Amino acid sequence: MKTARLLATVSRPEFIPANSASLIIGVAWGINLPVDLVWGLLIPVAIVYAVISLVAAVAAQINTMADYELDLKDSSKKELVKAMKSVGTSKVKTLIVIELLLSLACIVLLWQTQGKPVLLLMWAAAVFLAYAYSAKPLRLKSRSWLAVLTLLVVLSILPVGFVYHVFSSELDLLFLLFLSGQALTVYGVIVPAEIRDYFSDKAMNIQTMTVQLGLVNASLFSIMLLSVGGFLAGTGFLLQLVSGPHQVLIVSLIVMAIVYGFVLRKYGRLYSLSKKHPTSTDPDSVAKEIENLAAQNPRWITMVTQSIVFVSAILLVSKFLA
Repeated sequence: MKTARLLATVSRPEFIPANSASLIIGVAWGINLPVDLVWGLLIPVAIVYAVISLVAAVAAQINTMADYELDLKDSSKKELVKAMKSVGTSKVKTLIVIELLLSLACIVLLWQTQGKPVLLLMWAAAVFLAYAYSAKPLRLKSRSWLAVLTLLVVLSILPVGFVYHVFSSELDLLFLLFLSGQALTVYGVIVPAEIRDYFSDKAMNIQTMTVQLGLVNASLFSIMLLSVGGFLAGTGFLLQLVSGPHQVLIVSLIVMAIVYGFVLRKYGRLYSLSKKHPTSTDPDSVAKEIENLAAQNPRWITMVTQSIVFVSAILLVSKFLA
């Protein structure tokens, strides 16, 4: 039981809600009714959720192993470092192989039942990027803009697109509009995490995108990403709901607007502090304020993600009500 708990810690269970979000979003946009409840919905949902969860766990485990030396210096990751040290690299690698084989078996099953070889290609791309993002020699996470593009793909485009394609063989233009906005939003809520680590990353010469842009430009960039992403995703939802029989459900978009507005106000505060920092008479105090504000980012991520999931659930319900 102790080993199982340690392996769970190394697998970063805090990312599980993101897998559920990708599932709900992909199903909401991809499913076309009527379908058989068991073979057309429940079984595919179970299989696809297993695939994205297993691949996400592999990505987290590779990242934990690759970042072990860096995490030793991060006081916020004491439990993660302790778990990794206790369980050992060998056991983690064995678990990774098992997870890859299980996910591949699920992919083959989907391929055989649905005849969609592109699902295998998407799985292979996700596995490759899971390794290449954290591990040497590529270690894309340390390559500035390549890290940005990789995260856009692995956190949004691939998982949501994968789920969508399980339930639909056609590419809906409104879905592509939404997905582009959601991808921008995903990275928009990641930037504050880099801002939180800006001063330590800069001191250690870790060239993240935020370090290269600087605090002020990174803050502006996050505002732009979240604003444009929210507009595109919201427009996709709006047009999709307008074309349905229950147009009154458009009011659900108010939730997204309120959440995005709240988070953008926090981003505006980060921008103001970033501008203040270089000329402040007490830059260390301003730096601490920036770090403390940016540390609230997990809550912002949850709020933004759940607002998108909420409207996706409304979209899914509207299809069942049609």
